[in-house]
Amino acid sequence: MPAQEDLKHALETMTHYPGVYRMLDAAGTLLYVGKAKDLKKRVASYFGKRSDSPKTRAMVKQVCAVEVTVTRTEAEALLLESNLIKQHKPRYNVVLRDDKSYPYLYLSGDREFPRLSFYRGAKSGAGQYFGPYPSAKSARCTLNLTQKLFKIRQCDDNFFKHRSRPCLQYQIKRCTAPCVGLVDAAVYQQDVKHSVMFLEGRNEDVIEELTVPMQQAADRLDYERAAQYRDQISSLRKIQESQYVSAPKGELDLVACAMAGGQACVQVFFIRGGLNLGNKVFFPSHTGELTQAQVLNAFLPQYYLTGSRNRQTPAEVLLSHNVADAQTLTALLSERKGKAVRLKHKHRSERKQWMAMALNNAAIALQSRLSAKDKYLTRFENLQDALRLNEPVMRVECFDVSHTGGEATVASCVVFNEEGAVKADYRKFNIKDVPAGDDYAAIAQAFSRRYSRVRKTEGKLPDLILIDGGKGQVGAVRSVAEELQIDEVALFGVAKGRSRKPGLERLVFSDGKNEMSLPADSSALHLIQEIRDEAHRFAITGHRQQRSRKRTQSALEDIAGVGAKRRRELIRYFGGLQAVSRAGVEELARTPGISNNLAEKIYASLHGDE
Repeated sequence: MPAQEDLKHALETMTHYPGVYRMLDAAGTLLYVGKAKDLKKRVASYFGKRSDSPKTRAMVKQVCAVEVTVTRTEAEALLLESNLIKQHKPRYNVVLRDDKSYPYLYLSGDREFPRLSFYRGAKSGAGQYFGPYPSAKSARCTLNLTQKLFKIRQCDDNFFKHRSRPCLQYQIKRCTAPCVGLVDAAVYQQDVKHSVMFLEGRNEDVIEELTVPMQQAADRLDYERAAQYRDQISSLRKIQESQYVSAPKGELDLVACAMAGGQACVQVFFIRGGLNLGNKVFFPSHTGELTQAQVLNAFLPQYYLTGSRNRQTPAEVLLSHNVADAQTLTALLSERKGKAVRLKHKHRSERKQWMAMALNNAAIALQSRLSAKDKYLTRFENLQDALRLNEPVMRVECFDVSHTGGEATVASCVVFNEEGAVKADYRKFNIKDVPAGDDYAAIAQAFSRRYSRVRKTEGKLPDLILIDGGKGQVGAVRSVAEELQIDEVALFGVAKGRSRKPGLERLVFSDGKNEMSLPADSSALHLIQEIRDEAHRFAITGHRQQRSRKRTQSALEDIAGVGAKRRRELIRYFGGLQAVSRAGVEELARTPGISNNLAEKIYASLHGDE
């Protein structure tokens, strides 16, 4: 066979230099990418004695060509291999799904009232960056803590410059309203200084600095201000207790791998300044017959060498298992960082305990993925891919509005996670003080009430918000999201197509300008439809209950001074509500327990008089 002859000739003439080899099938599809210190010896090993691995034997049967790229060093080969795997995702390589940038907190520079905000992207602006954080959720959690403690503004500059009154953040005590001059610049700068110290993990220094003004405020009998300092110190102590327990000092990553059922889970914990910033979980593909050490050996180059541009490698990376390419990888990471980077797999004392914790987290996450409860997990992953979201979607909230000609308007909010509907978190909102039939104002009110409470009580924010409606509904909630400063949460409208048939829905982006459609057979679309339909069902149920209550409610119930006993007397005396409504003031006053003044109130209320 010509293909076999070409392959045999390629193997005979292959170089002994280091480099990268690529195995292709008859159609030219890339099957596998590997690196080698000696290309000829490494590639020949695949075609020599029979491999013990069924996966390798299956791959070799399909190989019709081998291409090589010679490099100067083994380190260059490792880097090239990782880039090619990341780019082409070959069928037989361990592939890491992590091509997203990592979030930071950004403190704007060169301003009288700096802004502290969630940030993702290249670090090119003037100011300070804190992180990286393993997920948007952990970054937002830290941002909310900082805002609660020091009340630094999060709003963008355009919003800040055009305020004439304090926004909702001031009302829920998350900002001091510098936009309208309710805080002195010097006081604000002091809060900024303490925020920076807090984000750098210097809690003790912040506490020391707050103790002095607390005592000074108490000495001048300004007890309200002293109490504010006291509460800040108390909160810092609680945060310190919960986040600094046994944390390894310095900056390091913990990387642990667990395997079960032919699948692997890798957990990465971020430790910065002795503070545990949280962890990120990965499920690399094509790991069936590998060991934990082999999975980590494939994972580490892809994660640290070919991942996000703004990812910073710490000085130490603690591993759960020893990896074959540790020496080469250490040299590459040190060269890229400009400082020494160490990979360690042997741990003692507190570091051993932390690695045990990381391994336990990996095992639990893997078991959860393999369990029957996770029937929604794949659909949530497909939803993230379909909507091109940076962060995994683990919690979705969806809003809908129901009414009959503007009567008894009720909005619903339903919640789904990777296990399905979270009915304990469902909420209904009886809409008040909006024009009848104004769906835009109704959805905006429900959205505001929902997330004002979440921000005030530090509840859970979702990863994705869906609005049953099109551009109008999305535009109505977008301004509320901006004022509540949750506009970084992904927001989409679910608009029905012209024929209003399932499968023809259009997803409206939060900017209200762009739209997208998903294929009718998309599992992501089916999940969106299921969540949207549940929000619709819940809204209709609430509306019908509210409408029924209003239609069966006696007109007498809204009259001040007419309680249950007087209502019974009126109905008994006149024989029914219709007869009461036809009675005059004098007739009403003859009812036992009804005075002349109360009779006049009842008459005026029943006849719509002022």
